[in-house]
Amino acid sequence: MKKTTTGILCVSLLFPLFASASSVTLDGHSLTLDEAWAIAQGQKQVDIASTAMNRVDKANKLLMIAAGKGVPVYGLTVGVGLNKDKSLFDAHGKLTPEVIQASREFNINALHAHAAGVGPDMPDELVRLAMVIRLNTMLTGNTGAQPQVARMYQQLLNKHITPVIPSRGSVGEADITLASHIGDVMIGEWRVRVNGTEMASAKALQQAGIAKLEPLGKDALSILSSNAISAAYSAKALLESRQIINITPAVFGLSLEALDGNVAPFLYQSLSVRPFPGVQDTGGSIRNALSGSYLWQHQDGRPLQDPLSFRTTVFVLNEARREWNEAWQMLEIQLNSSDDNPAVIVDADHSLAENSQVEQYFVSATDANGETISGAIFPTSNFEPLPLALAIQNLSLAMGHLAHNSVQRTLHLSDDHFTGLSRFLASDTNQKGHAFGAIQKPQVALLADIRDLVNPVSLDGQPMAGTIEDTYTNNLRASKRLSQIADDMCNIYGLELLHASQAIDLRKQKKPDLKLGELTGKLFATYREKVPFVTQDRIFSDNIADSSAMVASFPASSLVSMKTGSK
Repeated sequence: MKKTTTGILCVSLLFPLFASASSVTLDGHSLTLDEAWAIAQGQKQVDIASTAMNRVDKANKLLMIAAGKGVPVYGLTVGVGLNKDKSLFDAHGKLTPEVIQASREFNINALHAHAAGVGPDMPDELVRLAMVIRLNTMLTGNTGAQPQVARMYQQLLNKHITPVIPSRGSVGEADITLASHIGDVMIGEWRVRVNGTEMASAKALQQAGIAKLEPLGKDALSILSSNAISAAYSAKALLESRQIINITPAVFGLSLEALDGNVAPFLYQSLSVRPFPGVQDTGGSIRNALSGSYLWQHQDGRPLQDPLSFRTTVFVLNEARREWNEAWQMLEIQLNSSDDNPAVIVDADHSLAENSQVEQYFVSATDANGETISGAIFPTSNFEPLPLALAIQNLSLAMGHLAHNSVQRTLHLSDDHFTGLSRFLASDTNQKGHAFGAIQKPQVALLADIRDLVNPVSLDGQPMAGTIEDTYTNNLRASKRLSQIADDMCNIYGLELLHASQAIDLRKQKKPDLKLGELTGKLFATYREKVPFVTQDRIFSDNIADSSAMVASFPASSLVSMKTGSK
């Protein structure tokens, strides 16, 4: 199976299909990475916890109470961005039909005006992933949108109605020009895809029996002012990079066996001298991969010191693991909390309103059913995703170091000076051929690509919207770059496996009873089912593609505990 340029296949290979379309219950606080991806791929349906919907309902009531009292609320009674100084309507204690109509018109205009994405369409899986994330964050009860908005996210997901969204246009301070398309679909405009067929959203909603949204209050802002789309790309990139990190001990271990290398750098005693956080666990994962290997038996002539790319991999892998943990911690918060502005907080602690400036944000009233609802509506900067963007960039850099070590290891495996094997790993029947001499170039080219991709992008931008929007994080861009790095590394590791497996077979020809590690042996056996030993020069492109696909699919989740050694 060949990988696609989008890298979606690289992720989908990580998860087996679920036996049934069971459901995930979203409650706003406990969504996991794997659950979100399972929903995005249509493997699981979405349920909503009743307690979460109750929070959504109360937050909406609190918001509308504030509007009825004439309390200035960003995006509700006053405009957004530079237009925050413009009053949209003046309720003076009562939401008249004229006020309701003015609010509906503002919401529709906002959804229209902000839908301005560019570039090719997002893959359906990522649109769905973004909707899962936004629905879950809405269920925290801090948004203030009508409950129908949350239900529509659920219905679109469960009915497999996917809004068409361009893939570019976010600067990383909420994905406003992209997420707006979801709101346009909810009001029966724009386009969707249903089981791969593109159609008008109005037709799709009608066929599915879903009533169009009549947006009111803060609905439009709640839909468009969210980082859910860039967070979806972050989630995909973390899924892909997790596989790369988890398979590293086995890939590295097999290369060390191919080199006839030294195990000393990742021994417990060696690492105890310089106890960086988590490094003992990382060393343990490499030792486990090599459990039972011939490398644990003394052999005359084995070099005392291997090339640095072999000796330092334990530290490089450890930093990749730590950066992944940090990125996951930031993404987990992003998936399970609100990034809304303003933030609606039902039952906010009024005792903290210690001065008139803070007092103005609190509101309390009794609704038509006699229920007293109180809380506060705070202007926030919770749309700022810099903690996640920086973590993604740091992980990208750590992945770049993993890629660098892999390429250098592979180059050394072709060098008879280091391996004691034939030059370019030529078989006995191919001594006059090229063997692996030419295929060093793709991995070097991919490493050059990665060296560019690890450069930070969070500071790239300029002030906009009358200069009031004067900062940016480019998390969408950073996340796409990490995903591309992981995709490149599938190929880089695939090429390392091609070389390491060839070297192992050459060693086995000299020593048939050569014993590999428990996990490296499984990796070698699985690899040889896909890619045979090279006896004569041949076309390698399909071998490289098969190698890359195997890197993406090899079950390696048990090799590395991602929660160990966190920052």
